[in-house]
Amino acid sequence: MVDSLIIAYSIIILAVIGFQIALILGAPWGRITQGGANDGALPSKGRLIAGVSIILLLGMIFAMNSISGGWPFWPRWTGWVTVGINGIMCILNWITRSQPERYIWGPITTVILTLALMIMLISD
Repeated sequence: MVDSLIIAYSIIILAVIGFQIALILGAPWGRITQGGANDGALPSKGRLIAGVSIILLLGMIFAMNSISGGWPFWPRWTGWVTVGINGIMCILNWITRSQPERYIWGPITTVILTLALMIMLISD
C-alpha cells in the first residue's frame, strides 16, 4: 500500500516538475503560478524560482521514496519535513490572491499533502 502511495505521489510531483520546466522554457502560464503576478511568461527571477522549486520537488520525491527503504535511503525525519513543506505549499496555494492559481493548485497541493501524510502515517 505504501509503495502505491509513493508512486502516486511521485507521479504528481513529476508532473509539477514538468510544469516548472515549461515555465523556465517560457510557457505563458505566469497567471497560475507564483501569486499570479505575471501575465504570460515569467521574468528571469520567476524562472529562477521555478528552477529552485524543481530541486525542492526532487528532494521531496527522494524523501518519500526513502520511507519505503528506497534510494537515496534518507532518514525518516526527511519524510516529515516533506509533509511540512507540502502543508506550507497547500496553504499558500489556497490563500493566494490569484483565483486561477487557487482553483488549479489548491486542489492539487491538497492531494499532494494528503498522499504525503498517508505515506508517513501508514509506514509508521
